[in-house]
Amino acid sequence: MTVEIEILDERDAAEWNRYVERSADANPFHRAEALAVEAAYSGTTCHRLVGYKGQEPVGIFPVFERSKGPITAAFSPPPPLWIHRLGPALLNVDKLSQRKAERRIRRFVEGVLEWLDDECSPNLLRVKTECTFADLRPFKWADADVTPEFTYVVDLPDGREDLLAIFSSDARSNIRNLDADAVFEEGDAGPTFEEGDAADVERIVDHVRDRFDAQGEPFTLPRGFARELYETLPEGAMRTYVCRHEGEFVGGILTYETDEWIHRWQGGVTPDVDFPVNDNLDWTVMTDAMERGLDAYDLVGAGDPRINDYKAKFGPSVETFHSVERSSLAMDALLGLYTRVK
Repeated sequence: MTVEIEILDERDAAEWNRYVERSADANPFHRAEALAVEAAYSGTTCHRLVGYKGQEPVGIFPVFERSKGPITAAFSPPPPLWIHRLGPALLNVDKLSQRKAERRIRRFVEGVLEWLDDECSPNLLRVKTECTFADLRPFKWADADVTPEFTYVVDLPDGREDLLAIFSSDARSNIRNLDADAVFEEGDAGPTFEEGDAADVERIVDHVRDRFDAQGEPFTLPRGFARELYETLPEGAMRTYVCRHEGEFVGGILTYETDEWIHRWQGGVTPDVDFPVNDNLDWTVMTDAMERGLDAYDLVGAGDPRINDYKAKFGPSVETFHSVERSSLAMDALLGLYTRVK
């Protein structure tokens, strides 16, 4: 039996979210309310595609369409929102035999690609999958390029001392000895590290934007996007962790959560102070997640040598996700011309 591809529109948001909540490959950016915000801020049309084998859902695949002149592109996730992973999320395959699971995944992916070709005819398709979506062969068999990418993931043990034990010596010192090593004026109680609120979302993102501006690099995350996501998603799907000193914001990290992992999304800019802010922010994220029973902390990215040294000191493992790209001959020619002119 083939896998039939259908669209769930905004009236079917509750059904779509039930599928999101059941899939190990989904994250909060897959939720219906998040997709609506993503489409609005990226200037795209979101197609919420679901594959069915008979009446049974096989998987979901949100795809964002954008057309400009003769070019139509399809994305998951859409630019320029700095969402690192989205793409397909499978359902009802865990208990299948390897043979049946492979057949179902292939038919689901093929069905989505055929739907896109019939309904959108994209010249370019770009997808970034979650770490848990491991079988990328159906994309390769459909003439797409599949490229591995990498992230650091820290396994969270049961106890704080067990967690500290996997850190580098300087990370342990920065966490254990903050009060002893930092010099504060008399009456200064020192910094606090705690969960923040919606207003801190904008403070964290603005902190990142200021750092990019200072370095002369573009930061394309639209203003207001992260806060609207934070306020739209269910409570706890996204969290802010902030450092304050003498009542003033010093730095912060914006996170999002799946069933078992917490993910570092925005923030972590090194502030101009003489105490170790980011080590203690990441420590606060991890210990808070441990108390809520989460298993791992995804540092979101291990592909930039400039910041890998910082992330590696928390004793993470390297995990793989994938980028998928498929383009038409006309698009290849256009990209080639653009490269030569540039």
